[in-house]
Amino acid sequence: MPLNVLFITADQWRAECLSTLGHPIVRTPHLDALAAEGVLFASHFANAVPCGPSRTSLHTGLYLQNHRSGTNGTPLEARHTNWAKEVAAIGYDPVLFGYTDTSQDPRELEEDDPWLRTYEGPLPGIRPIVMMGDNPVQWAQFLRERGYAVPDNLTRAYAIRDEGPDYEDGAVAPKPLTIREADDDTNFLVDRCIDYIRDAKGPFVAHLSILRPHPPFIAPEPYNALYDPMGVPGFARLGKPDDEAAQHPWLAYQLSRRIYRATADEKKLRRMKAVYYGLMTAVDTALGRIFAFLKETGRWDDTMIVFTSDHGEQMGDHWLIGKCGYFDASYRIPLIIRDPRRSADAGRGQVVRCFTENVDIMPTLLEALGAPIPQQCDGRPLAPFLEGAPAPATWRTEAHWEYDFRDPTDAAAEERLGLTLHQCTMNIIRDERFKYVHFTKLPPLLFDLQNDPGEFTNLAGDPRYVGVMLEYAQKLLSWRMNHDEQVLTHIAITHDGPVARPAPRY
Repeated sequence: MPLNVLFITADQWRAECLSTLGHPIVRTPHLDALAAEGVLFASHFANAVPCGPSRTSLHTGLYLQNHRSGTNGTPLEARHTNWAKEVAAIGYDPVLFGYTDTSQDPRELEEDDPWLRTYEGPLPGIRPIVMMGDNPVQWAQFLRERGYAVPDNLTRAYAIRDEGPDYEDGAVAPKPLTIREADDDTNFLVDRCIDYIRDAKGPFVAHLSILRPHPPFIAPEPYNALYDPMGVPGFARLGKPDDEAAQHPWLAYQLSRRIYRATADEKKLRRMKAVYYGLMTAVDTALGRIFAFLKETGRWDDTMIVFTSDHGEQMGDHWLIGKCGYFDASYRIPLIIRDPRRSADAGRGQVVRCFTENVDIMPTLLEALGAPIPQQCDGRPLAPFLEGAPAPATWRTEAHWEYDFRDPTDAAAEERLGLTLHQCTMNIIRDERFKYVHFTKLPPLLFDLQNDPGEFTNLAGDPRYVGVMLEYAQKLLSWRMNHDEQVLTHIAITHDGPVARPAPRY
């Protein structure tokens, strides 16, 4: 029987926020049940932030160094393929419910093309059924038909709430979204996806891209008040933002930016965190409905389900909000895969501690569907783990990611840090013991994660760690060399014509 795929992303979800991992607050019973029937990857990392760059790695299997879509709005070159194009080539019709944040290659479009006015374009090769993002037209129309007053600026529909005080101003609980749970953006997408699967005549490949728990941190009832703000875990941070800023010039710059600096209002920050958790449980509840539908309609046993995120969230840690830089909170994310085939029976319920990355998702999907894996892919299929086999001998022993903090529209970082536009970059490598952060033209960082899991003490200037610095700098260089773009490097033009000898990178 042909395999179906339901590929789910929930935006800005930190890895530890699953109750199956023992989180003290968050309850995710439906994802816990999915993990019990599949495989939970507990050391899974995004390869970039924010949304656009991370999703580009997720959808192309390419590290940022190769796809070069480094910021929200940096175009993705049309020459790169992606999982949607590849599954379409073998007869599937890949469809989208939500968004992929793919900035289109302007060289491929006419000057008046509307996709050149937003970075939130669709992944080339995918067929959007419902588009969300900053301009959720279909959801807005749905809300109007149900009697809601929708603002002209449709982005504000995600934050519709009544006037009056919020929790930090004396309200008993965080103010709720005034849209009912059944009509919110998450359930709207889930309902449309269910409708599509119900009507599908053959095998389907559907990407369900949910905004939550991404801001705005406003949840519908009862999820706004599900978790007590005063009962959420505290924040991994030093006493004052200035204490954090002393760690590195880049961090000092980042903390000077209002958009990234966490509020000093403790009650407000706790309210945000409680609602962040509530939005996670709301997503879990909605996903429970689509899982139940798959079981009721007999699709559960022939549908591969992938659940992950594009990146994490600082949520006050190190006095930061959002996603940025080199801290694990921004990059460590959940990954659960349930493969329904008998070949995966031995892996069910396993928790994998090996390092996995978002670049592994595309080759995993393609291999499962019987499509060839393009030479461009930097990741590797996760099938051995899904089938309960030991990790391949050549499996990675570190996680890697990049952060590109340039802004083509604003030179503030360059002026503050004495950099050029193209020097606003950092590369990170981390294993179970150490994390090494290399900047193009700023001092490096080194953290001993075993003794300093909060990443507070920079050891880069400690002479006792010179050998460790050299070792990890060499590892980082070797990783980048091994993952330089290889699309045509296995081909030679000869007197007998082109000769190709594909070979693994590992």
